[in-house]
Amino acid sequence: MSVDYQTLCAALYREARLLDDRQWDEWLTCYTEDVTYWMPAWDDDDQLTDDHESQISLMYYPDRGGLEDRVFRIKTERSGASTPEPRTSHNVTNVEVLATRDNEVDVRYNFQTLNHRYRTTDFFYGTMFVTLRQVEGQWLIAYKKIVLKNDYIRQVLDIYHV
Repeated sequence: MSVDYQTLCAALYREARLLDDRQWDEWLTCYTEDVTYWMPAWDDDDQLTDDHESQISLMYYPDRGGLEDRVFRIKTERSGASTPEPRTSHNVTNVEVLATRDNEVDVRYNFQTLNHRYRTTDFFYGTMFVTLRQVEGQWLIAYKKIVLKNDYIRQVLDIYHV
């Protein structure tokens, strides 16, 4: 399969922009129905947890339904962690294609997110491991593992932080 690097990057940049612009419904369209969205935690030995069923994760959604629930809560102000909605700036860097197969591409990239709320700006950064799947001519996220490098956080994390 021929992979256009610029098109892959454009899909990642679009997802980040939609989060920054709070275009929640459009943001959901960046994901496949069967997406796995996972942010493991760091354990006491400074190792990432590797089993979302028996170890702590900072976030885990086994399909898009969990993301849709988060968006519903944000949009209907049923999320105390999201009221008022923060202002964010997502930055995607060092995009690297790791593997390609049939209609999927595995990508690794770094991210930085600035999050401003209640006159305070927080900074989140780390590495994403993403599988993009081509669906009807578009690259959609079918798997996302978020490795948050600054894991000492003062608040509840939500989808817009990463």
